[in-house]
Amino acid sequence: MVALESTLVAHGLPWPENLEVGLTAEETVRAAGAVPATVAVLCGEVTVGVVPAALERIARGGFDKANQSDLAAVVAMGGDAATTVSATAFVAARAGIALFATGGIGGVHRGEEGDVSSDLTTLAHEPIAVVSAGAKAILDLPLTLERLETLGVLVLGFGTSEFPAFYTSTSGLRLEHRVDSAGRAADVIRARRSLGDRSGVLIANPIPAEAALDPDLVERVIAEALEAAGRAGIRGKRLTPFLLAHLAKATASQSLAANRALVLNNCRLAAEIAVALAG
Repeated sequence: MVALESTLVAHGLPWPENLEVGLTAEETVRAAGAVPATVAVLCGEVTVGVVPAALERIARGGFDKANQSDLAAVVAMGGDAATTVSATAFVAARAGIALFATGGIGGVHRGEEGDVSSDLTTLAHEPIAVVSAGAKAILDLPLTLERLETLGVLVLGFGTSEFPAFYTSTSGLRLEHRVDSAGRAADVIRARRSLGDRSGVLIANPIPAEAALDPDLVERVIAEALEAAGRAGIRGKRLTPFLLAHLAKATASQSLAANRALVLNNCRLAAEIAVALAG
């Protein structure tokens, strides 16, 4: 099985592209031989594997984002919520799911060393392998990679020895460990288990070359977006959706196309690793 987050559908893309990507992500996992399990909280129930009608309800809006720390409150109040990386990883690990595909994880925000996503601490404590295109480009990537190391999260480059930067395949940050096949990635996960290590693995899978954006364009637009967010006083959970919306507008939706491509690429790889791990 491969877990999928629902925040991408609720907040990461506009309607109706968000629903199309959510459904296509599930089909991509199935095509590679695994079973998709999109996670969300529906009417106070933590749901692993939402049905298409529920996915459409999530895509049409009105769902808040839930981090791991929010789950208990949403459940107790009978609410609806789309799960972030941290919440999805937490739930998936408890459901016995070993692989989780997402776009990019959260991390340390630029200029705000104390503003750190719960994605990192959750990965440090949950025995799950997350396939992503690195961390979101809007973050401080050097500090994020350093924090992952401090927390004991193993970072594997897939087909690369450099930490990918979400919209681009390069960041200038070297990785110590690399694998070049789904089978080898599965071997590392098995070895991690055999050693009794209960922390997570981040499999950094670069965006396909044909979908990557120009690095200079991305950096310029991110700087503009961060400045705009600062003027508007936007922080916390509101910051990432604001920055992504600014990127989409400033790049004439090129960032949305890149996001779609990297998500589906990660879904395919996560499914291949899940199949290899089950073999």
